[in-house]
Amino acid sequence: MKTYISNLFLLLLVGSGSLIAQTAEVVIPEAEEVEETKSFTLTGYVDAYFQNVFNSDENDSHLVFPTSFTPETEGFSVGMVNLLAEKSVGKVGFVGQVGFGPRADDANGAYPNLQQLYVTYSPSDAVTFTFGQFGTFVGYEVIDAPANMNYSTSYLFSYGPFFHTGLKADFALAEGFGAMVAILNNTDSRFNEPGGFYYGAQLSTETGGLAAYLNFLYGTDVKSFDDGNDLNTFQVDLTATFEASETLTFGINASDKTQGTDGNTVQGFAGVALYSTIGLSETFDLSLRGEYFSEKSPDGISLDGRSVTALTATGNIVIGDLRIMPEVRFDLSGDLDTTYGDIINFGSESAADDSIGSFLLAAVYSF
Repeated sequence: MKTYISNLFLLLLVGSGSLIAQTAEVVIPEAEEVEETKSFTLTGYVDAYFQNVFNSDENDSHLVFPTSFTPETEGFSVGMVNLLAEKSVGKVGFVGQVGFGPRADDANGAYPNLQQLYVTYSPSDAVTFTFGQFGTFVGYEVIDAPANMNYSTSYLFSYGPFFHTGLKADFALAEGFGAMVAILNNTDSRFNEPGGFYYGAQLSTETGGLAAYLNFLYGTDVKSFDDGNDLNTFQVDLTATFEASETLTFGINASDKTQGTDGNTVQGFAGVALYSTIGLSETFDLSLRGEYFSEKSPDGISLDGRSVTALTATGNIVIGDLRIMPEVRFDLSGDLDTTYGDIINFGSESAADDSIGSFLLAAVYSF
């Protein structure tokens, strides 16, 4: 404020008359160092949906998609109201994100209102440290509905992880190339109750219309103090998008996860999802998703009913800050009559119920 008043006074003095200007040279002192830029933003969204599942089981009950956030089978439901606060001051900043509603309950575990809470420090333009709870770097889709072009979620997303708690460091290696390393608690956990740690890494590149991320995650799920046969997880994940034109975008997510002990597989999954978004007009996009997903069997055991093919078509109608999303989805598994622990089970033991289809209409308002 002092600097502002001083400069204003000098400007008025210079402009007050030609006499002073002719008889004396006005010297404007150097301005004091400008204060570091501060920024604060508060954004969020709300979402709701209607879904009607076409299939019923032998008891005339509607089947259920075994994926996240859309459990309603014959009626209306809500997602959540979500608030995201961000602030940065020079090299430091923070993010706090909370959500309220069924979607928040499903996504955020024991503390359903808390989605993200972390601080950042960037000692240089090439390095950023993040400390706290943050959304996972693994996978294509995210918890927040406005960031996804399909409203219902994929199997690869639903099998997680959703978030991490720990410390990560992002590095800008060169123009268009980056890397990340992290030490984390057990996935989707704010407290490291099993006693082991997870380690994450990412290599990324962005060039032209291509953005690709190769992710790695390794850690201990259950720590065995007696015989040393910990239950460990290793996951490798590829996510990429390619903007072919202003109206056509392609995406892919391929992931493989294995949980095992003493070198033997206990469980896990593998799958690939393909995405495309076509801009048909300034206010309407059509998004398509095709996915193949398979559960892994324990070593030495052969089990059916553990794979599924899912096809989803979603319209995105934009009306200002509101997005209307009509969606049709069809999931098929030829051997779901033999289920295993309710994994990839549409909710019926009948051999005839090996597929499920639905119509969904969602509304997502971002602010």
